[in-house]
Order: sequence, then structure tokens, then C-alpha cells
Amino acid sequence: MATKDPYKILGVARDAGPEDIKKAYRKLAKKLHPDLNPGNAEIEQRFKEVSQAYDILGHAEKRARFDRGEIDASGQQTAPKGGFYREHAERGGGTKYGRFDFGQDVNVEDIISDLFGGGRARGGARRGPSRGADVSYTAPVDFLDAAVGATKRIRLSDGKVLNLKIPPGTEDRQTLRLRGQGLPGSDGGPAGDAFVEVHVAPHSFFTRKDNDVHLELPITLQEAVLGANIEVPTVHGSVSMKIPAGSNTGSTLRLKGKGIVGRKSGVNGDQYVKLKVVLPDKPDAELKDFVARWGTVHGYDPRRKAGMT
Repeated sequence: MATKDPYKILGVARDAGPEDIKKAYRKLAKKLHPDLNPGNAEIEQRFKEVSQAYDILGHAEKRARFDRGEIDASGQQTAPKGGFYREHAERGGGTKYGRFDFGQDVNVEDIISDLFGGGRARGGARRGPSRGADVSYTAPVDFLDAAVGATKRIRLSDGKVLNLKIPPGTEDRQTLRLRGQGLPGSDGGPAGDAFVEVHVAPHSFFTRKDNDVHLELPITLQEAVLGANIEVPTVHGSVSMKIPAGSNTGSTLRLKGKGIVGRKSGVNGDQYVKLKVVLPDKPDAELKDFVARWGTVHGYDPRRKAGMT
């Protein structure tokens, strides 16, 4: 079955900009994430299609190659006319690389081997041990798993299942390396490596900026006016936080050290909590009467204070 057009999957035009593509992906990923739709195989399949489409269109080089017809919608190399090809993603194996006219990097020695067979170069001499090619994969990872670390089971193209360790603080599009899990070498040479590009799924209420976490927290009118101690979610679990009396929508509080650990520094960022005062769905008559009486005596004009009137 042919892979669907990634532009249609994300619902964007072919000339859409990177930000429009990212916005479309985040919107769909939030809606279709398996954690929000447990046991729904159809939704899970759509989430995989959305992730795969973003893997193509969210990467400038891959998008350009797809638009030129060099790779298909699954990211696989399209076969050149009238010839053979082997896909290689070797990242520095010590041998020089040539280039087919369709733009794919290939190992020149492997082309000679394919032409003359049996791992022999021109003239019949054996090449000797040769390192296997590296392979590349993508893997969707939950926001919290990337933030605090986890172990994820992934299946390689040869059917092998491995435990992929997600280090704390893993970033979106970060590449993890699995040594020796690429294609096997020839003539006793070592296997290549597997490189896994991590795609961190958006969270329903956390967002990440560098190593800091941002959260918009709904609070009641009573909590805003009188203050309160409330439980606040963080990537490390819930903590108690004091809401000062007289807090307003937009007020931001900081939870020091409750962000994401820096991969290089080893120091945790902070969590910033932006307050949002939320009224009851249907304010009752008592609340309306009280506010009306209070407003008559203590009326104020926030728009005048902001210079709008």
C-alpha cells in the first residue's frame, strides 16, 4: 500500500513554511497522542502517520529531497532508473564516498563489489574486512520520558527488538547512537551503528524552553483573592506552591530546580507557573449580587490603568 502524501496528512499546502508545518504537527499530535486515546488502534496508526509525515516535512533536507522525488513519503530512497542501488547512511567510516546523479551518498568500494561480486574489487583482489553501514531510525518519545529519562523498546528493520535508553533532558530531534546495531560488516568486519532521531511529542500542558518548563495554571477566584497553598504538577511530580493573596491572571511564579536537567551542565532548569484566574462555569446569584454591591463601592478601571481609556 502506497504511503500517503505527508502534506495531506498534516493538512498543509506544499508551499507552507516551517512554522506552519510545525504548528500543524503539534495540533495533530496533541489530538492523536496514544496516551490520550488508549486502546484505539486507528488513532495510534494516524499518530504514526503524522509523526512520519513530520519527519519528512519538518526536516529541511528531507523535505527538499521528497519534493524532488529522491525519497518517498516513508523516507526511503527511490530507485534510480535502469540500475541498482544500495542505501548507505555511513557517518565517517574512513572510506571516500561518490555520488549517483540522483543525489544519494554511496560507498564507492561497495559499488565495485556489487558490480563484480563476492566482495572483490577490480582485478579480483579481495577488499578485506569492511565495516558495515550505519542505519538511521526515528522514534516518537513522550514529553515526560524525554524530560526525566526512560527506556523505550524499539524494533529495528531486521526485526531485532532493543531497549533504547532515553537520557534525562533529551531534546526534540536529538540523535542517539546504538553502537554495533547497524548493518553487519563483510569479511569479518565490525557492524555499523544505528542512529535514532528522537521526536518528542508535545505535552497537553507543559512546554519546554531550553531547560525551563512553562505551565499555565488555572486558579479559582477565591485562591486569587485570598491566596492559597495548592498542588502544582511538575515533570518530577506534584509539589505544593503558595499562591499569594491578590494574585492576578498573568502573574508568574517560579519553582526553582523543577525544570529539566541540562545535558552538559547537569543542572536542573526551573518551572515557571503562569496563573490564570478562572470563574465558575455558571456564577450563581449570590456571587453576582456580591460583585455588584462590591463594584458600586470599590469600582476600578483596569483599562484606564493600562492607558487604554
